[in-house]
Amino acid sequence: MDFERVSEHNGDRPAEYGMQPDTERVDEDGGSTKILIGAIIGGIILLALVVVVVIFLLQPGTPTERIRDIFIIFMALMMLFLGIALVILIVQVASLINLLRNEVKPILVSTNETANTLRGTTTFLSDHLVQPVIQLSGAVAALRTLLGFQQLFRRK
Repeated sequence: MDFERVSEHNGDRPAEYGMQPDTERVDEDGGSTKILIGAIIGGIILLALVVVVVIFLLQPGTPTERIRDIFIIFMALMMLFLGIALVILIVQVASLINLLRNEVKPILVSTNETANTLRGTTTFLSDHLVQPVIQLSGAVAALRTLLGFQQLFRRK
């Protein structure tokens, strides 16, 4: 998506930071959308053709053998569709595995390294900054208490 600078105020942001998308939106996966639409239209035409054939073959006087043959043809078509669906499923699973292996795993490794670095940083800060500040604060509190007791005894 292309952006262009805007010369006027855009909401709360000044003009130099305002970005506006172009009005035309380009379909990034236009080829796959066309294939999907073609497959849907083809499926609808095939289904209509099957319905017409069944209606034609179920006219009065149709022998039982024809009904059996129609059933066998339906079963064969069902197996064909299931085979195609299974191939699509296998391709999608392979794509998911590829995504997990090549994109998600490096992100998890990087996140683990960041967590380990953060753990080390917090341990360092705890040892070298927080504990000395707590000890100093405790010593100052003890000194204030000691000075407070001395002032009580001097007043008498």
